[in-house]
Amino acid sequence: MTVQLSPEKNLAALGLQLPQLPAPGGNYVSAKRAGSIVYLAGAISTNVEGVIAGTVGKDRAIEDGYAAAKTCALTQLAVLQRELGSLDAVAEVLTVNGYVNAMAGFADSPAVINGASDLLVQVFGEAGRHVRAAVGVSALPRNALVELQMTVRVKEV
Repeated sequence: MTVQLSPEKNLAALGLQLPQLPAPGGNYVSAKRAGSIVYLAGAISTNVEGVIAGTVGKDRAIEDGYAAAKTCALTQLAVLQRELGSLDAVAEVLTVNGYVNAMAGFADSPAVINGASDLLVQVFGEAGRHVRAAVGVSALPRNALVELQMTVRVKEV
């Protein structure tokens, strides 16, 4: 019999902590709930030192992008925790839209966004599996390396 840990315990077991939430960078909200669906605004790649910036294929490697995508997912989890009170309220991750600041012709955006997808499955198990887009773009806000947008379904109470 497999014992399923809570998402917060899975994060702790991975040695990860949720970051402090940044203020929105414009006239929008970080999360919007419509019934059992929560739509999350895009979160750019950041760490304690600030924005993780650069361009994959120019001054950053796929591995840097993978790590940056993971930080975006952690920020999104922090938004969800604030909105829902606990990550236990998440029934499943529905969608992930990942944007990679990349050189023209860069074909490995999926390998970068795997950083977020892999983390979501580690945290939520099968409920973390989602549909997604992984798109290379010519620029992101504040020259961020990655931006991530998500949609989740919450448990019925």
